[in-house]
Amino acid sequence: MDIKSSQKPLILVSNDDGIEAPGLMALVDALTPLGDVVAVAPDDPQSGKSSAITVGAPLHITQHPDAQGARVFSVSGTPVDCVKLAMHTILPRRPDFVFAGINHGSNSGTAITYSGTMGAVLEGCMDGIPSVGFSLLHHSLKADFSMSLPLVKSIAADVVAHGLPHWTALNVNIPALIVPKGVRVCRAAKGHWSEEYKRYLDPSGNPFFWLTGRFVNMEPNATDTDEYWLGQKYISIVPVTPDQTVTSAIPEMATRFDVESDHQIIISPNHQPTKSPNH
Repeated sequence: MDIKSSQKPLILVSNDDGIEAPGLMALVDALTPLGDVVAVAPDDPQSGKSSAITVGAPLHITQHPDAQGARVFSVSGTPVDCVKLAMHTILPRRPDFVFAGINHGSNSGTAITYSGTMGAVLEGCMDGIPSVGFSLLHHSLKADFSMSLPLVKSIAADVVAHGLPHWTALNVNIPALIVPKGVRVCRAAKGHWSEEYKRYLDPSGNPFFWLTGRFVNMEPNATDTDEYWLGQKYISIVPVTPDQTVTSAIPEMATRFDVESDHQIIISPNHQPTKSPNH
């Protein structure tokens, strides 16, 4: 595959479940008819890493045999490390699209806050690249992706054909163990996680804790959220953005906090900063 001279769209694929995750190859399979695909994924599972990057430690790139028509690499870092290194080191040119997944587990509701899959997607979006994350509501590495692949391919083909609005990415979640009834564009359900850690004792009797918990939907009766439509056996698509500004709150916050300073910093004779009225 000569990507450098190819006229096809260049598609970067990553995930947070690691290079060995079946969901990664399921997504590669869906995307290879749409362009030149390069998969760059973490060496090991990196779930929950959000937009973390590796600082103060070396990163290593390993090339793997091509798979399903795609070039394949792994990185000893986070999903965002994968995207950054791919764009700066691995790819011969800027990718036209970034796709991530298919994640083993849901990224609906507020899970995007923690998701390494969506961290990779938002990284691509911040760089002005149309980016989409796919997640299946099934954590098992033996999850069956076949029932949803036709709609995954359809969504991906639409994005490749028409792009996305600037500064907008898509968070796509897929119900498991069924053929989805269809697709619905909606908003993320508001909620939080409870009972997040379970306490255990090691053989010496010392306590340790294991992350667990469940998502609590704070608006279970709302019919316009991803949690609702997933419950109705539809694929949910939530448009998301890296900009977390609550613009609607700016006027109220401005009335509370916008002030002109009436003090200035002066240096005292002993070189300790002090405040003095600005008359």
